[in-house]
Amino acid sequence: MKIALTGATGFVGSHVLAELREHGHEVTAFVRDDAQADRVAARGATPAVVDLYDRPAVAGLLRDADGAIHTASPGDATSAGLDSAVVDAALDAFAGTGKPYLQISGLWVYGPNTAITEDSPFNAPPLVAWKTPIERRVLSATGMRGAVLISGTAYGDGGGGIPGVLLGSPRDDTGNLIMIGTGRQHWVTVHVADLADAFRRVLEDDSARGYYVIGNGEHPTVAELTEAAAVAVGAPGAVPGSDAEARARLGDYFAEVLLGDQGTAAAKARNELGWHPARPSLVSEFRHGSYRR
Repeated sequence: MKIALTGATGFVGSHVLAELREHGHEVTAFVRDDAQADRVAARGATPAVVDLYDRPAVAGLLRDADGAIHTASPGDATSAGLDSAVVDAALDAFAGTGKPYLQISGLWVYGPNTAITEDSPFNAPPLVAWKTPIERRVLSATGMRGAVLISGTAYGDGGGGIPGVLLGSPRDDTGNLIMIGTGRQHWVTVHVADLADAFRRVLEDDSARGYYVIGNGEHPTVAELTEAAAVAVGAPGAVPGSDAEARARLGDYFAEVLLGDQGTAAAKARNELGWHPARPSLVSEFRHGSYRR
């Protein structure tokens, strides 16, 4: 297939690019400048320098593709506008074609819930409340096969924003990392290469549509993760923090999602797609793998 991909130089998108190329797909990577164009070309993609807010230009490029995957995100207050602009272009280009359009989301949209499925009610905190209305536009579009992959915390290959937060935790007077809150809350995690595999499986399966919750079945506590992060950075250990400290450090909105307790079995992805995450856990990666310093 000829696939249009946004975010190909980002953490998730770069792994999606590698996964698609490994399985024989042609990829046109939408990038913002010539420097990024050179980077994706070196990794086997055809670059297209385009402003993702330019709806006619993006739609024109999408019409030449057999499908699209949207992983780009500025990770700031402009994220909602970017997602909305890309969805508008996809709806223009793919209406009535039956072509697949996939985009990434995050498990935080469900709020605290230790048994999340695709049928769970959304309870999005303010940080991510803008996501659900845009995603519903994707899934309600007629004549286009829409899918939204709702990912747990992505990690692996020494990257990822949330692992970076843990590795950069402040320290107490004896050098121990300070946990986010008490550390008792559980997080859903997924290796970025396993997440990329899920994207490819949804893309290639003509019956795959709707929401797919993606998590590797590991639900480590923040205490377990921070203790493992301490090993990675050579700290003596980790100690509990408090909700107040987390909010002061991270801001109310960001702290709220990281203090949430979540879990999922990702049964739909496993049963419908034959998806089976195979990479090491984040705890193992911290202790023995790509994050060791």
